[in-house]
Amino acid sequence: MSESLKARALRLLSQREHSRAELTRKLAPHGTEEEITALLDRLAEVDLQSDARFAESWVRSRQARYGSRRMAMDLKQRGVDDALIAAALAEGSDGDDTARAREVWAKKFGTPPADAREWARQARFLQGRGFGADVIHRILKDRDDESA
Repeated sequence: MSESLKARALRLLSQREHSRAELTRKLAPHGTEEEITALLDRLAEVDLQSDARFAESWVRSRQARYGSRRMAMDLKQRGVDDALIAAALAEGSDGDDTARAREVWAKKFGTPPADAREWARQARFLQGRGFGADVIHRILKDRDDESA
């Protein structure tokens, strides 16, 4: 195992948490598959790399801006196991999606949609942030009721 490979991995981990898949991808140009696998096994063994810790950190840093669906999709793309994603979302979630969606909506818009076009624009924004249709309808319906 090349010392420079280990140094690269430690430098990456010192900057932020990384999933195993991310580290594998970033280290691929610098070593063989066997070297990288052995290094990542060793880093996980001494708890320097942890997909669970990565997922928790990811959720914590994004929970104020994104819904559960978006965070789960992002973690899945980064190679995190479904069980770890579910655990991180359950543990790290500061309330439900509805409360987060309401906060995100208030920061961006603050006023109820005046017409169907504006309603659709606000709904698309919330959908892009990873909130489900039921949550979006609940948030925008509440706003419609307040303006009526």
